[in-house]
Amino acid sequence: MTNAEVCTTQQAALLLGISVTSVQQLVETGVLAAWKTQGGHRRIPLAAVQAYKEVAETRSVQTAERAVNAAGAAAPSILVVEDNPTERMLYQLWLSNWDLGAEIRFCDNGYQALIEIARDKPEVLLADIVMNGLDGYAVIQTIMADPKLADINIAILSALTGEELEERGGIPPGVVFFQKPVVAEELRGYLRACCAARVRRNRRA
Repeated sequence: MTNAEVCTTQQAALLLGISVTSVQQLVETGVLAAWKTQGGHRRIPLAAVQAYKEVAETRSVQTAERAVNAAGAAAPSILVVEDNPTERMLYQLWLSNWDLGAEIRFCDNGYQALIEIARDKPEVLLADIVMNGLDGYAVIQTIMADPKLADINIAILSALTGEELEERGGIPPGVVFFQKPVVAEELRGYLRACCAARVRRNRRA
């Protein structure tokens, strides 16, 4: 393989629009194929980077199309608040591959999340807790204090343990907790139930 067919982690980060650390995490988890030179430097096939980018972009378009065409009514929407770019990519790949018939939106901070919620209330909120600035707890508390937002399904996705969450005030009533690393099948089951409930309400309306 020639030098033109491989790239460094820095070059891969530029191509994907993410940080070098995120690229390294994708390599370590096996999402991106790579090897190390004798000097210990990672080399990633350019084709692998391009394929990963194309899959992510294609799935985003397919998700949007399914949301527009869903069941003759406004499709449910899922808002994911996560400041880690690698985890956002992972959730994007999961959600777009699960055929939920939902619109998927992402925010990387709590302030942006509240703006998105005010603009278009989601059916489901998946929120990380530990974030710079306005954290996930503050977002959840703001939502729960507003009667107009009371029917949003809220789930916490956090690396904190149940005990650590208790020290921060506990899990609010009606909120579901998924500890990281999140089990994909459990999250998929929860989201499918939330989206199915929205479809049933639309049919009764």
